[in-house]
Amino acid sequence: MRHPLVMSALIGLVTLAGCESQMSDEEVERAVAGVNVIDEANLNDIMLTVGDPEEAVAYFRRAAAKDPDRIDLKRGLAQSLVKARKASEAASVWTEVANSPEGTARDRVELADAYIRAGDWAKAKTELDRVPPTHETFERYRLEAMVADSDEDWKRADSFYETAVGLTTQPAGTLNNWGYSKLTRGDFAGAERLFGEALTYDPDMFTAKNNLVMARGAQGKYDMPVLDMNQIERAQLLHTLGLAAIKQGDLVIGKTLLQEAIDTHPQHFEEAVRALRALEANVSNG
Repeated sequence: MRHPLVMSALIGLVTLAGCESQMSDEEVERAVAGVNVIDEANLNDIMLTVGDPEEAVAYFRRAAAKDPDRIDLKRGLAQSLVKARKASEAASVWTEVANSPEGTARDRVELADAYIRAGDWAKAKTELDRVPPTHETFERYRLEAMVADSDEDWKRADSFYETAVGLTTQPAGTLNNWGYSKLTRGDFAGAERLFGEALTYDPDMFTAKNNLVMARGAQGKYDMPVLDMNQIERAQLLHTLGLAAIKQGDLVIGKTLLQEAIDTHPQHFEEAVRALRALEANVSNG
């Protein structure tokens, strides 16, 4: 795939190449080489943004093997491996990049991210500790918060989440993660607030909607909050709320919510049906 502007430039150069009085063969070769560099840069960007992850891995693997001194190609390989859900392999490549003479603090953060994706929290923490304190970015503090969460160091986690949120214009995902952290700690009111805030930035984030309903259910709030939702989402949220009520011991309310979820869903809602049958069987046997 070639960028149309690059191809136009190349065609122009080929045309000029036919005019010996205007450009020598050496000049044409230098110009074409310059266009090839631009063309490759465009292709690299395309492979990282819109290419199939496996195709991107294959492309960058070939390119890096052909030119092993090109650190940008190794970065591309590491990024494409992350997108292809090959976190352990990505961590290996990011290690090579981060420890190279051209390695940057950002590369070190990317390495920590790969370790987190691979489930190696200890190594992620080690790499983040090696990032200079002057490297104050959203991604760095987002990962710091996640690592602190894994250590159940709630004070540090809250501090890092707060810092990360202040460093981005799109904090919905981080607010949702922070809310889930609060949920696991039993701070249901705090979790509810954060999920609600996440939805002000991204009203379509279903994960935050579902988490919000769980946080409310854990507090005995069984009325549906005012949210933008379609019919299927409403049914799924009623199902979540019904399960939350059952967990709280409010079986009658839970049964009502599950039945409402079944009635609301435009198709057959198997998960809710199974939950309702299980509840009815337990009640009858109890």
